[in-house]
Amino acid sequence: MTPSPPTSRTGIRFGTAYYWEYQRSPDLKRDLDLMVRARIDTIRVGESVWSTWEPRDGVFDLDWMTPVLNAAHERGMKVLFGTPTYAIPPWLQRKHPELAIERADGRRIPWGARQEVDFTSPVFLRYAERVIRAVVGEHGGHPAVLGIQLDNEPGLHLIHNEPVFERFKTWLAERYGDVERLNEEWGLTYWSHRLGDWDELWTPSGNTTPSYDLAWRRFQAQLTTEFIGWQAGIVRELVPGDRELTTCLAYQRPALHDVQVSEHLTVTSGNAYYLPQDALIRHAEDEIAWFATGPTGLFQAADRMYASKQPLRANALQPLRANALQPLRADALGSRFWVTETNAASIAGSQLNLTPYDGQLRQAAWALVARGAEMISYWHWHTLPYGAETYWGGILGHAQEPGRVYGEIAALGTELARAADDLTGLTPDADVGFLYSHDSKWALAFQPPLTLDGRNPDKDAYERIVAAFYQGAADAGRQVAFVTPAQFKRLPTVVAPALYCLSDEMADALTAYVRDGGHLILTFRTGYADEEARARTEIAPGPLRALAGVRYLEYSTLLEPVPLHGLGKQDVARHWADGLELEGAEPLASYDHHHFGRWPAITRHRVGAGTVTYVGTLPGRELTAELFRQAGRLNAAGTAGEPDVAGTAGGPDVAGTADRLVVADTPQVTVRSAVNAGGERLWFAHNWSDRENTVTITGPAAEVTGSREPLRPGPLRLAPFDVRVVK
Repeated sequence: MTPSPPTSRTGIRFGTAYYWEYQRSPDLKRDLDLMVRARIDTIRVGESVWSTWEPRDGVFDLDWMTPVLNAAHERGMKVLFGTPTYAIPPWLQRKHPELAIERADGRRIPWGARQEVDFTSPVFLRYAERVIRAVVGEHGGHPAVLGIQLDNEPGLHLIHNEPVFERFKTWLAERYGDVERLNEEWGLTYWSHRLGDWDELWTPSGNTTPSYDLAWRRFQAQLTTEFIGWQAGIVRELVPGDRELTTCLAYQRPALHDVQVSEHLTVTSGNAYYLPQDALIRHAEDEIAWFATGPTGLFQAADRMYASKQPLRANALQPLRANALQPLRADALGSRFWVTETNAASIAGSQLNLTPYDGQLRQAAWALVARGAEMISYWHWHTLPYGAETYWGGILGHAQEPGRVYGEIAALGTELARAADDLTGLTPDADVGFLYSHDSKWALAFQPPLTLDGRNPDKDAYERIVAAFYQGAADAGRQVAFVTPAQFKRLPTVVAPALYCLSDEMADALTAYVRDGGHLILTFRTGYADEEARARTEIAPGPLRALAGVRYLEYSTLLEPVPLHGLGKQDVARHWADGLELEGAEPLASYDHHHFGRWPAITRHRVGAGTVTYVGTLPGRELTAELFRQAGRLNAAGTAGEPDVAGTAGGPDVAGTADRLVVADTPQVTVRSAVNAGGERLWFAHNWSDRENTVTITGPAAEVTGSREPLRPGPLRLAPFDVRVVK
């Protein structure tokens, strides 16, 4: 199908999920009129109600959506229309109980929630295609439809059904060729696991082999990717070429590789849920959870979404990107994304009713916009009076009357509309790149390096390590992009956190980056295993040993924090210690301990035109931030390369200070920047505090969020939980 020419528009789409079919007393006209007053211009519909679309096998009811689409179109609103395949109807589960997902323990997931079925089954795919063709064929061409959401939050379960396991064996045979190679690659001599033929492969439920588990996780993620790609192929036959294709990603899903899924989409979209109230005040370190805790967690979630779709990839789907705000910038490190779900009020169930403080809805929205969001859409409009998510608050509460939350969202909608021209085509700045490894995440979930309580494994260890170093970069005022090796050279600092599964090719890319002038920060567990999750038999850190200028033959868990000093800071080492021996590197930080004090904790090595910093532990927050401050000073001095793209957004002590228009005066304030389609740099200053704070304006400026009057150099006031955007 030949895609239609992209249509241009300015600003940020502002939306909400809208399910009038859920309401006991629906009032379509009133709802949409209230949305228009709040400047909501996009609604998300249809993805959760297969049993309403098809109440009985082969009997469809499609007309009930038409009034919603027509009413939206009459008001100039757009609609994101969802395929309903993630929640099956009762008649289908009764007719085909064999579709229920089998868990690792052999038990079936009982029906009664959602995503309980094996979506790879030909039986399921037949029914799914039928409902997709019916509902999208009927409504996908409606002029109000902006795009199609394919399924919803895919990858929730690892599917252990027998046909999937048989397909896994075929996948392995295609990958490895024969069982003898598999025996050697996975080390199956151990515990008498050598296979004689493929039928002898044991099921994942009893597996203890790391390489097996990594292959299983890769395979499961591929199944999810194929399912979304399959839906994309069907939908492209049914809708005009200018319709966007997306799916709402929940990044914590165990069977999800967001970058691979995004290759089948024209725009990435996902969830950006966060805990509000005191959890959104900038204080203690963010915990690992399915929702973001703290401002840094919110920024990190946005940066992951921005990196999911790579704009420079050779991708046949790229020409289908229509309705884009502007052509993608040639120097972008990702692609702009949609936030299809973020909280309007309380989230997470009846036990956790945290509605945002005044100003926090605005703060969160502007934070997402600053990092590349081109749509902010709330889940959801109505708060449901029944069902599993009764206490997941919408813009309107159970009484269905506009209140404080509606008022704040309406004010935000007006503000975003007023700033539309300035917000068009924003490309976030970055001066630190993080290398995210799905393989390392999966491998370290199977064999975690960290403990939760000194004994039980922390299966989120990889995410915890990434978050700790991201937090340090944020505390130092640096801006982060998650990057690919092809993008390394465009950033002055790159971090490889816990890159456990390191291929020789990746090691070569990291080495080339340093020799060309980059500053590489390596952490413990990086390079310890290869791409099969096998511990390398060479002296650690393996292929990075010469580059790092250190080696180690032993390492230890730290059951208690150990005092740590260096870089002018006193802090603690947590969880882990590599026994580093210097081979050309210089020590930067040391343990204050009778045993671990023999080894440096952090080292630095000059290589070619660049620098490698090796961090052999998980430092406390202050020392981690100081690492990034010093990295910024190195970059400013020209000892570790210069960025190829504009992105000198550091704190008062790091690179680019002289070029900053807005400088944070207190730790409670963050400053992020982005360049719009007109080449203007915008600065987003957030006060994550219940106290008034200030930033310093260093040159002539104008405010985007306020009166647009010229601002003089000097202090700029931020009220509690305030945001000021200037250019």
